[in-house]
Amino acid sequence: MAHPMFRSLYRLLLYLHPPLFRQRFAEEMLWIFDEAAETQGVLRLFADAFVSLLRQWVERPESLHMPLAAAVSAEPARASAFLGWGHFEVPQYSLPLYRWMQGGGMSLGLLSAVWLMAGMGGRAPMMLADSAALRGSKAEWALPAQGSPRPLSAFIPGGTDVAGYADSGLPEESRARQLRQQERALQAAIEGRNVPGSIVLMSSGAAVVETPKTPAGEQFSAWLQALNGGDRAQIEEILTHFKDRGEREVNGMIGFRERTGGFDLKKIEESAQLRISGLVQERNSDQFARFTMDVETETPHKIIRFDLNAIPRPAEFPIERMNENELVAALREKLEKDSAADKFSGAVMVAKEGKVIFKGAYGMADREKKIPNTLETKFRIGSMNKMFTATSILQLVQAGKITLTDPLGKYIPDYPNKEFASKVTIQQLLTHTGGTGDIFGPDFDAHRKELRALQDYVNLYGKRGLEFEPGSRWEYSNYGFLLLGVVVERVSGKSYYDYVNENVYGPAGMAASGSLTEGQIVPNRSIGYTRFGGGGLQPNTDTLPYRGTSAGGGYATVEDLVRFANAVTNHKVLDARNTELLTTGKIATPRGVKYAFGFMDDDADAAFRHFGHGGGAPGMNGELEIYPRSKYVIAVLSNLDPPAAGRISDFVCNRLPKN
Repeated sequence: MAHPMFRSLYRLLLYLHPPLFRQRFAEEMLWIFDEAAETQGVLRLFADAFVSLLRQWVERPESLHMPLAAAVSAEPARASAFLGWGHFEVPQYSLPLYRWMQGGGMSLGLLSAVWLMAGMGGRAPMMLADSAALRGSKAEWALPAQGSPRPLSAFIPGGTDVAGYADSGLPEESRARQLRQQERALQAAIEGRNVPGSIVLMSSGAAVVETPKTPAGEQFSAWLQALNGGDRAQIEEILTHFKDRGEREVNGMIGFRERTGGFDLKKIEESAQLRISGLVQERNSDQFARFTMDVETETPHKIIRFDLNAIPRPAEFPIERMNENELVAALREKLEKDSAADKFSGAVMVAKEGKVIFKGAYGMADREKKIPNTLETKFRIGSMNKMFTATSILQLVQAGKITLTDPLGKYIPDYPNKEFASKVTIQQLLTHTGGTGDIFGPDFDAHRKELRALQDYVNLYGKRGLEFEPGSRWEYSNYGFLLLGVVVERVSGKSYYDYVNENVYGPAGMAASGSLTEGQIVPNRSIGYTRFGGGGLQPNTDTLPYRGTSAGGGYATVEDLVRFANAVTNHKVLDARNTELLTTGKIATPRGVKYAFGFMDDDADAAFRHFGHGGGAPGMNGELEIYPRSKYVIAVLSNLDPPAAGRISDFVCNRLPKN
């Protein structure tokens, strides 16, 4: 009975701390209580908590941010005091007498109550504890939202079962383990993070984050170690840690590791016994990702959920901007390093106000014939073609031949699914909000060589229905842009390819770009090489469509892409009003940027707002980024799998000078 009673009193004591303190430290303090009560004694733990309570009521809130003074290096007897005075550098200023009296009175009153309860043999008044909370478990810990006025029992459950978290062994080993846990919890608290059991070690001025010693933390640590190591046997073993392995397979994980280089752990955002989430960064690039892992309650705590999603770089991890000369030197060094490691093969061009400040080509266009890539090499561009399709549609809008709010059926009256054609509008097709679905899958694989004209795709997919109500959400749709190509054909009376050649490529001066069939000989067209499917780099020939479409495909050079960017910003393909309409973001996407019409618009930082589009498929990757304020243009094309080009484009974007 004594332990539940003291634990309830301890929870009440924590609730008397200021709200800001509870948000940051309460979980760690209760965790320490459960971990250390049996070996250190509850009175010593209460003493530490009373000191904490006194300190938080008599000092200013800024004390929560004070640096750690001596927790790690202190002697064991001293360091085991969780929030002792010696752990902090206390500012030297006087406080009003009433503040000292307030905190001291509360602490002394509570200390007397504890001694009184101890004399009663552990009989606790039930009003001090929420009996429902006593049935909780540490695996359910979660702090409330900032400023939420909940009772402490709502976010710090009770419970007495600590057997699942205790190690067997000598008392000295147990005390050493508890000491390390306390130090880690204290450091996490000082950093302002809700991470029981985690630690931040300072080394050479940089923070190195370790995973918490929890079931979830250890599973994530094992996964990260296996991925970063790249050893096939170790990866095979880590896949057995998943309760439902599903489609996860060794070659896929090895390929993922080759593309990313593995990950460095940058931050723990949430940690509980059965869940961990945080931020990691690719070792091969500036790309960040957020992960969340949940594990089973029972040993061996198999992984039941693991999400890893790319996110925009968090503001708390800035990259230093460079001047132009520094940027060019850094870019050249990265390209040489990545091409030597076979992480990049392609061409790059960076221009400002129409003047090229960097250009270069790396790797092989044809590995069998030993033909190197050059600035004249034509690379397949994938979905970058959507920019040309959207430009074509806006040209027809500008000419008064298309209205954006009109339904698809007005321009394709013989569309097989009449309800489909009557609901989705041209604007919804342009913004991927039409619910029109994709074209890739078993049907495409079965008919890949038969799909030669845009109408062939309509014949194959035109009878299917909408995937969701048009306008209700954003979902990337290649089929939607293929339909836009058919609209161009119906309205202009020309084939999509002829229209783009005459009205986009021509005015922009893109003489090296086109969409000739894969069976035709195209001078300087590179061979794409993919690692998808395992077995090392292989030509992507068996994955290619008969011909590029309005949804993606075709080919271009980096110089032609820069010409297109200049044509857009200088209003050679559209007037100023429709150029703005074309490139200004209209709907948020899960990628953290807004989608315009065939262009992604990243306006998170007004000084570095840029728009463009990428393309990616097995053996091809490209990026075009246009900066309207600083007048920079970045064009990168590669004949390797994504993110070969995206990695280089991001490198430049993240380091551009701030004008």
